Amino acid sequence: MRVGFVGLGVMGRPMAQHLLAAGHDLAVWARRPASAEALRAAGAAWCESPAALAARSEVVISIVTACADVEALALGADGLLAGFAPGSVHVDMSTIAPATARQLAGCYAERGVGWLDAPVSGGEVGARDATLAIMAGGEAAVLAQVRPLLDCLGRTVVHIGPAGAGQVAKACNQMVMVNAIQACAEAMCLANAHGVDPERLWTALMGGSAASRVLEVMGGRMARRDFAAGIQSRLHHKDFAILMAAARQGGVPLPVAAQTWQQLNALMAAGGGHDDTASLLKMLEPAGRHGA
Repeated sequence: MRVGFVGLGVMGRPMAQHLLAAGHDLAVWARRPASAEALRAAGAAWCESPAALAARSEVVISIVTACADVEALALGADGLLAGFAPGSVHVDMSTIAPATARQLAGCYAERGVGWLDAPVSGGEVGARDATLAIMAGGEAAVLAQVRPLLDCLGRTVVHIGPAGAGQVAKACNQMVMVNAIQACAEAMCLANAHGVDPERLWTALMGGSAASRVLEVMGGRMARRDFAAGIQSRLHHKDFAILMAAARQGGVPLPVAAQTWQQLNALMAAGGGHDDTASLLKMLEPAGRHGA
């Protein structure tokens, strides 16, 4: 397929490389042209604007940071909507609000352009290894049209429901995952208070019913006190803002998530936004509770 790609960060760059390796005719656009140099050297074409990218592509895939970024990309001056031909598709793999996904789907539908919100779970490793879990919201026919592309990027692709449903699923994923990170932090804090070696605790828990991917990775970082950014906590903070707004709009009580949200707020206030989310442990320790 003729594919456009926007969002060449730690996730997007390897994803775009997988599409090139699969033989697709890839073009890219980036706000910072330097971020596209490696892909251009590997054979990707360059477009001077999102509109130009859309005009030469059957499908454009984007993975950027926030709702405002996706809205500007799609609807801004010289944005994707200005270049798309009827029958084209925008697959947005960012994590954004379900309401924003529905709004954009409606704007595209008026012009005969398809939409899929297809956020992912699996992080940088999943993007690199093409093992992402992809949660798709949109029409089944649109998903079928772009399925060969998504199969290049992920191990599982699940059609959740109509536009916005993929983002609801991603919010649920983030809620379960970050609540589990907070639980790991509380376990480590309790162990420390009783003089228990955190690495031995982690080894024991990994052999029992508490074992999980979150405990393996994030609990391991806490046990080693390795808080260098693997997943910057500011991104999980952004995701929880989306989650809690969706809960408020639906009148849904999320008592555990609300407590985790407050801990993320505390971590941001303490200046930990660029540290790994394992830094939630620090917010339970005396220095962290006082903002040190």
